[in-house]
Amino acid sequence: MAIKTPKKIVELLNQYIIGQDEAKKSVAIALYNRYRRMQLSKEMQKDITPKNLLMAGPTGVGKTEIARRLADIVEAPFVKVEATKFTEVGYVGRDVESMVRDLVAEAVRMEEKDEFEAVRARAEKEANKQLVRLLVPGIKHENRENQMQEMMNMLMGGMNQGNNSSDQEEVTDDIRNQRLTVAEQLQKGLLEEREVTIEVEQAPKVNPMNDMMGQMGIDMSSMMNNLIPKKKVKRTLPVKEAREILIQEESRKLIDYDSLYQKAIERTTNNGIIFIDEIDKITAGNKKTSGEVSREGVQRDILPIVEGSTVQTKYGPVATDHILFIAAGAFAESKPSDLIPELQGRFPIRVELNALTKDDFVKILKDPENSLLKQYIALLKADGIKLIFTQEAVEKIAEIAYEVNQGTDNIGARRLSTILEKLLEDVLYEGPDMEMGEITVTEAYVEEKLRDIITNKDLTKFIL
Repeated sequence: MAIKTPKKIVELLNQYIIGQDEAKKSVAIALYNRYRRMQLSKEMQKDITPKNLLMAGPTGVGKTEIARRLADIVEAPFVKVEATKFTEVGYVGRDVESMVRDLVAEAVRMEEKDEFEAVRARAEKEANKQLVRLLVPGIKHENRENQMQEMMNMLMGGMNQGNNSSDQEEVTDDIRNQRLTVAEQLQKGLLEEREVTIEVEQAPKVNPMNDMMGQMGIDMSSMMNNLIPKKKVKRTLPVKEAREILIQEESRKLIDYDSLYQKAIERTTNNGIIFIDEIDKITAGNKKTSGEVSREGVQRDILPIVEGSTVQTKYGPVATDHILFIAAGAFAESKPSDLIPELQGRFPIRVELNALTKDDFVKILKDPENSLLKQYIALLKADGIKLIFTQEAVEKIAEIAYEVNQGTDNIGARRLSTILEKLLEDVLYEGPDMEMGEITVTEAYVEEKLRDIITNKDLTKFIL
């Protein structure tokens, strides 16, 4: 992966997020400082901790989007958590360490994806061999002696179910020639839609006990898999789908998972990003009711994670010293100084995000990759309708969204989704039954469809 400078990171963020230049600049610097740190000596690296960020601003102005896009840009493990979901120690609910366990699980998924890509060619070769054997099966002979041995092994837990080693396969010259022909056809992609029956591992059932054990760093599912053989079920699928399943199975055989887990832990500790949303909701304020979970107590539980501690996970211990934490909140009824002083100190970089203006709304509608207007144009194109928005119409939509935000709760860019759904309601409803054609959305059309919002001062029914 190419190293991205702060300027390059901001350029990439600009493709998805309008405005908020100060916030983009701050997160870009914080991210690039990680690369700088990795160029130093091991001794120096230990003492350089990430400069965590606290973003304050109204809802819908891009706080979460900045953090999420940031993680995509640098291919870093990323999790978004809500501070209100956590409870202090002694109460039933999610404990704060679960955010680190979720982050490691995401890093494992990313590492596994990379490893799968690295071994795909070999796995696909083995999968195709299996498909040939399934499409042109040999003549099977039962071996009773091996059958008894297999039964004993299964009772002892030493063999997985579904292993048909008790059947000996005879391959005649005719079968061998058929297999060569089928292998050639598979190579040319001529059998992609042909159905084949394969055995796949049954998906494990969700067990709440696994999550509880995971909180103590115990991988209950792996322990049970070692004791109880995995069940296999037969599925009939087209060759192209069966191949992907077989490739996944073969890839798992080729990967050293102990090494993968170690890489995932290193990726978490050096590159992980945890985004803590709604942090303003756990400020104590003036509410001090006995019998409730203490908001300050949750802050005190989050503190050691942000400061740097070791969390036990089912993949191994994870140090949080160099994980980047980005906290965010609207702070409408409180202010950052209402957080406990110790926690404030762990977020040295404060960024104020601005409320969106009418001009911002115009840019949000048109400029970003897969912007809202581009999404609706693409959706209606599926019905054979060419949707066109005039510049005046776009400005009118932005103006209405801005005025509604000013007159009611300010929900930022999310207001545009509400307005556009109302505006295009008839077209979206009648689209599948309309003949192919072109629809131009003009300023007059916007005013007509959104007249109720423009003239009616009681705007409550249009609030998300």
